[in-house]
Amino acid sequence: MPRTRFTPDTGLTVRMTAVMLLLGGLFVALVVLAVYFAGGALGFLIGVAGIGFAFFQWWRSDTVAMRSMNAYEVSPEEAPELHGIIDRLCVLADMPKPRVAIADTDLPNAFATGRSPDRSVVCVTTGILRTINAEELEGVLAHELSHVAHRDVLVMTVAASAGITAGMVTRGAQYGAIGGFGRSRNNNNDNGGAAALVLMLVVSLVVYAVSFLFLRLLSRYRELCADRAGAYLTQKPSALASALTKISGRMDAVPEQDLRAAKPMNAFFIAPAVRGISMGTLTATHPPLEQRLDQLAKIAASLGQNL
Repeated sequence: MPRTRFTPDTGLTVRMTAVMLLLGGLFVALVVLAVYFAGGALGFLIGVAGIGFAFFQWWRSDTVAMRSMNAYEVSPEEAPELHGIIDRLCVLADMPKPRVAIADTDLPNAFATGRSPDRSVVCVTTGILRTINAEELEGVLAHELSHVAHRDVLVMTVAASAGITAGMVTRGAQYGAIGGFGRSRNNNNDNGGAAALVLMLVVSLVVYAVSFLFLRLLSRYRELCADRAGAYLTQKPSALASALTKISGRMDAVPEQDLRAAKPMNAFFIAPAVRGISMGTLTATHPPLEQRLDQLAKIAASLGQNL
């Protein structure tokens, strides 16, 4: 983690390192299997495509996220209060100021993205600006800035490439079977090709499942970490707790169409764009609201405050 005044979290660092190593190993295993069973040319193509996609995810993560939300960068003259809060928090945290953006949507949310603290963006929606007050907004922005400082947005973005590559291997195996490349090197008959295809499909599905679950585990932990770091930085855990409660409560009023459109960004939002379901499952991108509020209440007690 870069040296800032955000509370460091060894647990987050260990988890991010473990996830990257695990998924990196799975990626290498996928490519080796693709080369062996699908043939050198196709396997090499899958490997290059996977690495290329990971690089693209890393290099253009801020642009991709902004476009997906139809967000636009705003100047201090256009959003003086928003810039003012971020200016104060960046000075307090001793970190570079990110670019500031707004997404015009009723969805009350915020997210941070970017390949490094110097190439980061913090974005809020018009919906959240109408939902919470200035003090609560400060808590939300401190949460998002902690993601930038911890670089966990970068890890989440790049690590997701292993699951995407697994999907590519699945499609490559199907194509290889049709084109005659899916045959085993030790057996050139149809049974050998079918067995190779089945093995590649099974392995790629397992890799996808493992990638999916480990990224969800990391996502839930990093949200708790950002809550902690943001609350300690501002010394106002109650403001963040109030903001999370308002944001989650407001989701039921958001049109279903907007929730569906924002679903791909759920792992990066401060609160998931969902309603009417429990978030305490293995597939959830965020910990349950009750768990987050309980943690903030303990932080408030440690600071001699009431939540």
